Amino acid sequence: MLQVTDVKRMFHAGGIKVLAVNGVSFQVDLGQFASIVGQSGSGKTTLMSLLGGLDKLTEGRIEIDGKDIAKMHDHSLIGYRSKQIGFVFQSYNLVPNLTAMENVMLPMEAAKVPVRKRKERAVELLRAVGFTDDQMKRKPGKLSGGQQQRVAIARALANKPSLILADEPTGNLDSQTGQMIFDLLKGLAHSQRTTVIMVTHDLSMARQADMMFQLKDGKFIEEEG
Repeated sequence: MLQVTDVKRMFHAGGIKVLAVNGVSFQVDLGQFASIVGQSGSGKTTLMSLLGGLDKLTEGRIEIDGKDIAKMHDHSLIGYRSKQIGFVFQSYNLVPNLTAMENVMLPMEAAKVPVRKRKERAVELLRAVGFTDDQMKRKPGKLSGGQQQRVAIARALANKPSLILADEPTGNLDSQTGQMIFDLLKGLAHSQRTTVIMVTHDLSMARQADMMFQLKDGKFIEEEG
């Protein structure tokens, strides 16, 4: 479960204080899929960086399964993030000289999961995102954009994280493929019992989530389910 309480992030720009995130609070339970929608400059990217422990908040609490990541020391946070938070990016961020299976295995290698279990988990996840045995052996250059994003999603799930953060995961895809990726993420949130937060600028897609939060000027202005 993700619990966010009165989170603020202040920056200083030219002697002026700017609240990029201003008092945001929300809760998303285990197995739920939530979307955050907003225009460029609304604070989406800053909020996602805070949720992922990639940036330090100014005030508030961010709790994942009851643990406040804002209070963790850097070393502890790095270890926690690698096991408990999965990331999906707009640009896929796959290693080009590795196969789909090898890309999915990477986080498990870092977590020192035994080789046999790494392979079993990678196959399980790639099948869950619709890959054939042949596709698992292909490198990113031999995969379509939608297929590469499926690999990125499988990789994010590799260490069975409590939270998946997907930052504009459909942004580089055509509308049909983007919808397929959205449906896949939503289905995996439910089947894998993982909390998924997806940032998007597409309001019609955002409305299809279990819950939707609309961000403007660093504040939530609307919540719909």
